[in-house]
Amino acid sequence: MTKILALTGGVGGAKLALGLAQILSPEQLLFAVNTGDDFEHLGLHISPDIDSLTYALAQQNNTETGWGRAGETWNFIETLGSLGGEDWFRLGDKDLALHTVRSQMLGSGMSLTEATAHIAQHMGIQHTIAPMSDDPVRTIVHCDQGDLAFQHYFVRERCEPKVSGFSFSGIHQARLNPLLKSWLNDCDGVIICPSNPFVSVDPLLQLDGFGEALKNLPVVAVSPIVGGIAIKGPAAKMLQEMNMPATAVAVANHYQGLIDGFVVDAEDKKLIEQINVPTISTPSVMVTLQHRIDLAKACVDFLMTLSAP
Repeated sequence: MTKILALTGGVGGAKLALGLAQILSPEQLLFAVNTGDDFEHLGLHISPDIDSLTYALAQQNNTETGWGRAGETWNFIETLGSLGGEDWFRLGDKDLALHTVRSQMLGSGMSLTEATAHIAQHMGIQHTIAPMSDDPVRTIVHCDQGDLAFQHYFVRERCEPKVSGFSFSGIHQARLNPLLKSWLNDCDGVIICPSNPFVSVDPLLQLDGFGEALKNLPVVAVSPIVGGIAIKGPAAKMLQEMNMPATAVAVANHYQGLIDGFVVDAEDKKLIEQINVPTISTPSVMVTLQHRIDLAKACVDFLMTLSAP
C-alpha cells in the first residue's frame, strides 16, 4: 500500500490537500502542518494553517474570503471593535467556537495533536492532521519595521513591510510530532503542497531531524508561483524583496538538495529547462474540486515514477 506524507500550510496548500484526500485513503495519506503561524490572541490559541486545512478537508472553507469558514457571521468581531477591542484579526463567530474548544482542551493539558484530532473528528474528517510539533514555534518576520510576529506582518500590516528574512522562535527546542516520526518509518514519498516555501514549509524542514529524514525519501514539491505571481499570499513579494526572481525556478532552487521532482504550472512549461531536477508541467491553478483532484493525481503519479526502482 502506498503511504504518502503531504506537507502543507496556508490556503494554497489546503487546496491540493483536499485533492489528495479525495484520491488517497486515511491509511495512505497523512498531513504534516506548519504551526509557525500559530499565536495567542484574545486569550485564545489560534492555529491558522491547521484551520485552513481542517475547513478545506471538511469542505467548509469560505470561498468568498479565501480564508475562514463558510457561512460565517461577524457579530463578535464587530461588537469587539465597537468596544475598542483588537479587531484587526477577523475572527468569525463559527471560527471563534473552534478556537474556544481548542483553547479549552489545551488549557486542560491536552496536546495540540489531540485537540486537532478531536476537532477533525467532530467535523467528519477521516484523514490525520498532524501539527508539526506540540511544542510552540513562532515565525518571526525580519523587515523594515523591525521584527514582527507573523500574524502582525501578514494580517495587521497586510504584508506591506519589506521583508529581509525569517526566523522561527522555539524551533531548536521543538520536538517533531511522534505521529510524523512513526509515519516516516514506512513512508513511500513526500509531496510538498504549493505553500509559501519560507513561512509555511521551512518551519517544518527546520525541525530537528525532519529535513534529514526526508532526504531518504523521494520528495516532490509543487510551485506556489505561477507566471511570476503567487496564487495565494505574499510568496512572490517575499522573493523579490530578498533579491530572488519571483519565478518557479527560484522556488525549486530554494528546495535544492531536498526535492527529487518539481511540478510547475502549464504556463511555466518554458522554465523546465532551468530546473535541475525532473520537472513536469500541468495545470495547477485550482478553482474547482476537479482541479484539485487532477493536480493531486498528477503529483502522486509523478512521485511514484521517482520512487520506482
